[in-house]
Amino acid sequence: MNDSSWGAPPRTGYWGPPDQGPAQGAAPAGPAYDAHDALYPAETQPMPIVPDVPEVPQEPMSSASQPAPEAPRAPQAPKAPQKKSAGRDLGAAIGVGVALGAVIVASLFIVKAVFIGVIAVAVVVGLWELTSRLEERKGIKAPLVPLAVGGAAMVVAGYVRGAEGAWVAMALTALAVLVWRMTEPPDGYLKDVTAGVFAAFYVPFLATFVALMLTADDGAQRVLTFLLLTVVSDTGAYAIGWRFGKHKLAPRISPGKTREGLLGAVTFAMAGGALCMEFLIDGGTWWQGLLIGLAVAASATLGDLGESMIKRDLGIKDMGTLLPGHGGIMDRLDSLLPTAPVVWLLLVIFVGSG
Repeated sequence: MNDSSWGAPPRTGYWGPPDQGPAQGAAPAGPAYDAHDALYPAETQPMPIVPDVPEVPQEPMSSASQPAPEAPRAPQAPKAPQKKSAGRDLGAAIGVGVALGAVIVASLFIVKAVFIGVIAVAVVVGLWELTSRLEERKGIKAPLVPLAVGGAAMVVAGYVRGAEGAWVAMALTALAVLVWRMTEPPDGYLKDVTAGVFAAFYVPFLATFVALMLTADDGAQRVLTFLLLTVVSDTGAYAIGWRFGKHKLAPRISPGKTREGLLGAVTFAMAGGALCMEFLIDGGTWWQGLLIGLAVAASATLGDLGESMIKRDLGIKDMGTLLPGHGGIMDRLDSLLPTAPVVWLLLVIFVGSG
């Protein structure tokens, strides 16, 4: 604290408190000490000046009291490179995939009508997921009831009446969507019915081509070929893309897909197509299988990218959560739906309608 904060500065020659007089043995630096000042001190006496105490030099610390020198750190081993993450629960995905495959194959080869029921259930659940996400994210109210009834009828009509029955059911479903939406206020009518007709075409109508394949004499083998090639294409794209993928295929649509993955899909699907046409399809040849495999890889990839566009527009990662490790039903149908008409058409061209 500054001395001047306690009052006026001391007089010249003042070296101690007022009641002790001049310091003994010290030569006054100014006028002699005035006794009158001692008898009648000023109202505010100056703060006595304390002589500076010389600093006592500190002894150096002994070696025992000094802190021990820091031990040199052992060199750290280089960190191992991080492995790529699959992005999903791979164990759950495999388990759910195997279970679904068992149900599909069992129904396909035991009772065809049960398999048609499996397709119809998948279609209805897929429509529910799609319309729910449209309403949640965009406020688009595509009427689910006429879509679900018409979608199931579309699959059954395709199996019972062929392509003609599928087209008639599609037209009636679109008409039902238009009429059903009239029961609500007109605001948003156009976008709601447009989304409804799109959903009817995208999910049940494309799925009807699986039922059309089943109507052939070797229908079970044709459907099995279609399913195997789609799964093999997706597996090849995933395995090769995850291990070797570096060049993005469509980064704005699906950043995880790579050109190396597409090459893996083509290779796996063509090899699988050659084997399936040679050993499963009556009258098929290996070179036809190569062409079918190439077409499946292209359609499955485009279908996957198409649904990725929808999900990006909606701002979601998955269409649902019903299938652990996969997402929703629509997340499994994305590559199957556009592939069904491609395989059906090529099989009709190569080996006939059966």
